[in-house]
Amino acid sequence: MRDDHRGVRAIQRMVEFAPSTGGLALWVRHRNSDDPAAPMVMTDGETLVYGPRFDRLALPEQTGWVAHEVLHVALRHPQRALELQRLLGDIDMRLFNICADAIVNSALSHLNWLKLPPTSVFLDQLLAQALERKQDVETALLEWDVERLYRSIDDRRETSGQQRADSGSTSSQDSQSPDGGSPKQGGSPSRPSPRQDGPRAAQVRAMGAQTESDLAPGPEDTAPELEAEQSREWSERLLRGHAGDGDFSMLRALIADLPRTRTPWRQLLRTRLAKGLSRKQSLSWSRPTRSYIANQGRAGDKRMPFEPGHCANKMEPRLAVIVDVSGSIDDDLLECFADEICAISRRQEAGLILVIGDDQVRRVEVFQPGRLDLGRVDFSGGGGTDFTPLLECANQYRPDIGVVLTDLDGPARFQPVWPVIWAVPEANALAQPPFGQKLTLEHG
Repeated sequence: MRDDHRGVRAIQRMVEFAPSTGGLALWVRHRNSDDPAAPMVMTDGETLVYGPRFDRLALPEQTGWVAHEVLHVALRHPQRALELQRLLGDIDMRLFNICADAIVNSALSHLNWLKLPPTSVFLDQLLAQALERKQDVETALLEWDVERLYRSIDDRRETSGQQRADSGSTSSQDSQSPDGGSPKQGGSPSRPSPRQDGPRAAQVRAMGAQTESDLAPGPEDTAPELEAEQSREWSERLLRGHAGDGDFSMLRALIADLPRTRTPWRQLLRTRLAKGLSRKQSLSWSRPTRSYIANQGRAGDKRMPFEPGHCANKMEPRLAVIVDVSGSIDDDLLECFADEICAISRRQEAGLILVIGDDQVRRVEVFQPGRLDLGRVDFSGGGGTDFTPLLECANQYRPDIGVVLTDLDGPARFQPVWPVIWAVPEANALAQPPFGQKLTLEHG
């Protein structure tokens, strides 16, 4: 995080009063905009952009704005707007922005060390006026996420002719880019919508008429597995921060709007292992590069040094699978994991080194490509867990990548040079790996 942006003092105040949840701002990029027409603060889900008017606010008001935007980032609201647009084919970014603002403002409304803008929209007010549902703030936050709220208030109707042109020109008039410029066009959800507001959408739009649009669509080319991992990381940060701050947390409650991972773990595992097990190019001293051949080994009247070419590595890729049998993995999840590993190994034509153990190595199996059958392996065990001897044993076979199936309850005093993926059950999703990447295995 840069330390020369306009939000530094507000972040310091957040960390002072709520060290854990306030510290979420340290995971976000920050920068200034010199455009006089730029919004007070705006985010695309990755960066907070501060307009010149931000400097004129009092410190509690600055803190309210920054806390508001940080929760937008942590809850993945810009990315979820794009995902909802892909699902529905069309969303009104202004209505989505007001719905997201209502949830964030209500989550922060219990704090007296920050000040929200007087025109802020709150979730209980929006539900009462637009949906005629009376709920207190705590109950509403536990029930409503931004997708469900948006679907409930979006009663826009198709129009035709001049009405369509008129409604299309106003439905997203407040959407702007993070630089305070014009709205993003093309496939983004901020494009004009050819629909006319129904009574619920009109009511919500009127409630948020005095609020600034502060969401811009996030990047559209993010890989699904990367977006899923980022959503999981932010959800874990929110949960840990809320637990760490207790009554001082920026979250009023563990709200229903926490980001969720929607990409199946099998797809994530396939993607990561396919990359780690892909055959590498190696130098070939038996033949030169094409450029060396084309120049006949000379540059003008001088002879060039020999340049070795490349060829596909003939060595088969190797996958190390370490299974913690201390009793933390149930049989159904172990069976699903074993089936997926078998399929990946056959698809990648990779050899497999299976290390079974708890606080010591209990069994080692080496399978040739296409010949493994984990269904016949005995995975029984018990006792404590120590990953050190298991990793050292797998390292002797020089694998290209490794997967450890465990609950992460144990030390790891050895870190191999090859990448390690820690596959953990859903019940241990908040556990932190000592190194490498973590993948949560949900049931289903």
